[in-house]
Amino acid sequence: MTVPTPRRLIVLRHAKSAWPDVNDFERPLAPRGRRDAPAAGHWLRDSGCLPDHVVCSPARRTRQTWDLVAQELGATPPILYDERVYGASVHVLLDVVREVAEPVRTLLLIGHNPGLQELTLALAGEAAGDAIERVEEKFPTSAIAVLTFEGSWPELAPASALLTDLAVPRGKKKS
Repeated sequence: MTVPTPRRLIVLRHAKSAWPDVNDFERPLAPRGRRDAPAAGHWLRDSGCLPDHVVCSPARRTRQTWDLVAQELGATPPILYDERVYGASVHVLLDVVREVAEPVRTLLLIGHNPGLQELTLALAGEAAGDAIERVEEKFPTSAIAVLTFEGSWPELAPASALLTDLAVPRGKKKS
């Protein structure tokens, strides 16, 4: 008999972006986003949520978020920039996650709302504390949802995970 292997999906919404006169895909991080992304990296490291693999939207603000998060992790996991993550629905995001290789135990998915918020709500069959209510209310920039489940990535299905943590790390303004 095979014992199911616990897995962890970490869902990270990109840090706060700016609104310059460029197309949406090319929007960069705002100054607040450049402060908050490293704080998200600190939170991941300090919480023991170090990813084995990263799947990231190729949009400018998500790439910049990952670059700043990665500097704080103390590790450099493999990363895949997947165009499907940009503007993705729950179904597309679930397809992306289900394609993750078997050896990966902790996956970090970096993308956009509303897809990430909807994915988190769809997967969370249960939650610790008031995490579900908080996700339902808002999934702000730099939000991190940690979901755990038993089994393989292809088996991940709606209501099959436990939402174990929700954090919204914020960086400090420099004086």
